[in-house]
Parts: sequence; C-alpha cells; structure tokens
Amino acid sequence: MSGPTTAMVLAAGLGTRMRPLTDERPKALVEVAGKALIDHVLDRLVEAGVTRAVVNVHAFADDLEAHLAQRRDLEIVISDERAALLETAGGMKKARPLIGDAPILVANIDSVWIEWGEPALQRLIRAWDPERMDDLLLLVPVADSLGFEGRGDFFRAANGRIAHRGGAPRAPYAFMGVHMLDPRLIDRWPAGPHGIFPHWMAYAERGRLHGVVMDGVWMHVGDPAARAAAEARLAEGA
Repeated sequence: MSGPTTAMVLAAGLGTRMRPLTDERPKALVEVAGKALIDHVLDRLVEAGVTRAVVNVHAFADDLEAHLAQRRDLEIVISDERAALLETAGGMKKARPLIGDAPILVANIDSVWIEWGEPALQRLIRAWDPERMDDLLLLVPVADSLGFEGRGDFFRAANGRIAHRGGAPRAPYAFMGVHMLDPRLIDRWPAGPHGIFPHWMAYAERGRLHGVVMDGVWMHVGDPAARAAAEARLAEGA
C-alpha cells in the first residue's frame, strides 16, 4: 500500500525542560547536530513520502512560521494555537479540518533517531492495517533509547497489540514519538485541551491499539543534557 502523504507535527509545546535553550526560541528550533529539531522530523517524513505537513504553533510562533516558510520540499500548513495551548489531542482536534480523511502520521518534534535496518517510518506504514487498528505506535526497546528517563511505556503481544505498563514496575518498549491513525477517529474527540493517552487506552481496551518496533537507536531530546547526548551519539554514527 502507498503511505500517508499528510502528517501532523506537534510543535506547540513550551519546551520548559529545554530552558535556557528555549528562552528565546521555540523548542522546535533548538538545533541538534546543526539542524533544528523540527527539520530532523520533517526530513524523515519527506523520506517516507509525506508531501504535506500540518504544524501546530504556540510559543515564538512567528519565528517558527518564518523558519518553516523556507522549506521547499513539502507543503506546510499552520494550525495556530497562539491563543491557547491545547495539548496533543486538543491540538489534533483543532487541526482536524486541515488534515483530511486519509490515514496520517503524527510526530513529536523531540525525537531523533538512527536506523539500522528498514527505515522506521516505512516499517510503521507497512504494518498499518485499518481492519485491526485504530492507532499504530512506533516503539523502540528501552535498551535502544537515549535520553528516555521512564521505565518503559508498553508491553507488546505477538499479534502486535500493545498494553500500557500500568502498575507494572517496567515495560520493555518506549513510544518514540510517531504514530499512525485514521483521522476520522478524531471527530469523536472533545474539543479543548487534553492529551491523547485516554484515547489510546480506549483503543487498547478494544484490542485496537497496536505497536511496531523500530530497528535502531532513538534519542529523546527533552532537555539540554539529552541534546548534548544526542549530538555525541550522532557524531559516532551508526
């Protein structure tokens, strides 16, 4: 099957953990290895066949829009959240009229990764099956992550279904910031600020939350120390 041509990039966060690097710029424009975080993500999306990206903006929105206007390899559509932050699901709900009805990729801007085998986004797209899935998350073994401070997010069954760690002390896989879903599901979500996690849990209860595991190293660039670690790892190469 052909992959999604539209993606949503979640770039409206305040980036408080990245201060002082975000005192005068949005987190999306913090550079890792000489490239803005949002360009790391957009480059991956273009490689996967995306031609149109909906990007939500809030802090330093004018600066981010000016930066994005320089891209010539894909269409950028702005979802304006200057008035109020809407969190992940709220931001997707506001952007719903801009997204269309075909399956989309949704990406955070604080993920950078090195691939060892099949490109991670191609693996995600290849695994997508709307008959069995409401949302498909790209996962990474916690052992293959850098800058991730959690105890793991999900368990994954042989059939690809995933369950959140819940009260377990640890889980083997972390969500690495990209997922794929049918945007028509967003029509049932409420408007206003809220996160996506409750929706994922509802899909999981119905056995329709799935995950696919990438082959590579994921770097979660959440603060200045993680940024420095990511730059060092990228300098080492594959």
